[in-house]
Amino acid sequence: MTSSLPITKKQTLILNLLQELNEAISAQELHRRLKNRGYSMGLATVYRGLETLKQQGAIKAIITPSGETVYSPLLLDRHHLYCLSCGRSFPIDTCPLTALNMQLPPDYNFHIYYHSLDFYGICGACWQKKQESVNFQK
Repeated sequence: MTSSLPITKKQTLILNLLQELNEAISAQELHRRLKNRGYSMGLATVYRGLETLKQQGAIKAIITPSGETVYSPLLLDRHHLYCLSCGRSFPIDTCPLTALNMQLPPDYNFHIYYHSLDFYGICGACWQKKQESVNFQK
């Protein structure tokens, strides 16, 4: 975490669960999983905790193609290919922005917490279905 501000016990629970899951997850799903583990925390508290952790640079928030915001620990630097037809996402194993992340802060006197790089298109299976549909109509 980059901020020296203390975090609450509930924010610590949120952060610990995100780190344990090691995946991007919505606030609603995070709330459900906390409840399933026996933690009493309202959904509004989860949202406030996520916002505070994001502002402190402990987690990142990404908006998916469906418009849903998902949260993940900063340790998880994963980018995706999103299919606009079926909605599936495919993780990209490497980050092409690593060198740029190192170059930008000194050039612009800016501290980067995280970045987002996602690609939108049509997956191979959907592309194939589209091609078959076009050929069928001829």
